[in-house]
Amino acid sequence: MPEPSSVMQEHDPYAALRVKNYRGYLSGSFLSLLGRQAVTAVAIWQVYQWTHSSTALGLVGLINVLPLLVLSLPAGAIADRHDRRRIIAAGTIVTAVINLGLAAVSLWHAAVPELTLFRWVNGALRSLALIFEQHADPATLRFDEPALPLVFLLLGAHATARILVWPARASITPLLVPNETLSNAITWGASTFEIATVTGPALGGFLVAYAGIPAVYALGAALELFFLIALARVTYFQAPVRAALRRTWRDVLAGGEFIWGKKVILGASSLDLFAVLLGGATALLPVYADQILHVGPIGFGWLRAAPSIGAFSMAMWIAHHPPMARPGLALLWAVVGFGAAIVVFGFSHTFWLSLVALFFSGVFDNVSVVVRQSLVQLLTPDKLRGRVTAVNQIFIGSSNEIGALRAGLMSALIGPIAAVVWGGIGTMAVAAIVAGAVPPLRRVGALHTLKPED
Repeated sequence: MPEPSSVMQEHDPYAALRVKNYRGYLSGSFLSLLGRQAVTAVAIWQVYQWTHSSTALGLVGLINVLPLLVLSLPAGAIADRHDRRRIIAAGTIVTAVINLGLAAVSLWHAAVPELTLFRWVNGALRSLALIFEQHADPATLRFDEPALPLVFLLLGAHATARILVWPARASITPLLVPNETLSNAITWGASTFEIATVTGPALGGFLVAYAGIPAVYALGAALELFFLIALARVTYFQAPVRAALRRTWRDVLAGGEFIWGKKVILGASSLDLFAVLLGGATALLPVYADQILHVGPIGFGWLRAAPSIGAFSMAMWIAHHPPMARPGLALLWAVVGFGAAIVVFGFSHTFWLSLVALFFSGVFDNVSVVVRQSLVQLLTPDKLRGRVTAVNQIFIGSSNEIGALRAGLMSALIGPIAAVVWGGIGTMAVAAIVAGAVPPLRRVGALHTLKPED
């Protein structure tokens, strides 16, 4: 067995980036993710500015989670049956069109007629908000913008397109690089995601302040088109293994069956699901920026970016070091650290302390992301990757979106500080439960030793 020093010398932190196909795909994907992060951040800011309602923020999470629960499994089967590049291209075109729709509605929202249907939807939303926000002055809840139902509708379409494409997008990486560089490619993929998550919301905040909300949506559409151009030049490094699916529910659910048999993947995905469900505070950042920290749209952009600055810093550290020797233990301790950082953020009334707490939440979260994604991709055969990724998407995506709903409704009932603090405490408790319930997760070997099993 080689000495640790020799392993360090053999480790090439840029191995995946030396592969032309992957480098081109990653560049285009980064631009797309940059636009999507900006659009997502600005959308929740716009909804809050129009409504001043925590419940409305929770409903944005609900709009995102419904397509996730309904469409993820069929989307995984589609990714295993068809060319993943074409699926991604189609979704990219649709997303660009939806972004243009959001830009048009935002630019000309004052010209949207007060139709009976729009008044009814706004009235129903206001009635729902009053149920949860009994501590708020009803006069401060504004559901009088006729364009609000259109924005919710377009956000739902945006979520639908994203969910249908994501299994193909998340499972294409193993086809673009040699097997020995897959773990490194996953790390760089996580790194570029974090860069986009840093710069996207910050860019969105600056553009909102100086150019207006429609400019952010227009930028999102342009960046999707740049991704489409980059995708047209990408070829596979290795031929995909097409799954011979019979279009039965057994084949559609095969990803869940595989994960159930792989306790390591099941434990890691379950840990992320409940940790993010309880500990996610992103949905309440507009409330903190406006009511608690009083920092406006630019401060909101930095609050939204702070976790990703920390995540990118950790991703770069991971990329320049050999694969983790005990990734399961690292994952468990990272979730504990994430929960502690969220508790600090919840109590903070100081802008710089809030930024530091969110920074460290991103540091710990990136360890979780890299370990979980590596386990899923390294232990799954290619013919199942789309369906396994779809199930994993349900785990993680639902936790993000239901977590946003949970945070919004808890904030409406008990206030934003209590909602965030109790969520962080719950996250640490989940880590302890999973550590005891899934012993194989604590014993999983180094990432570079893992291989898929049919």
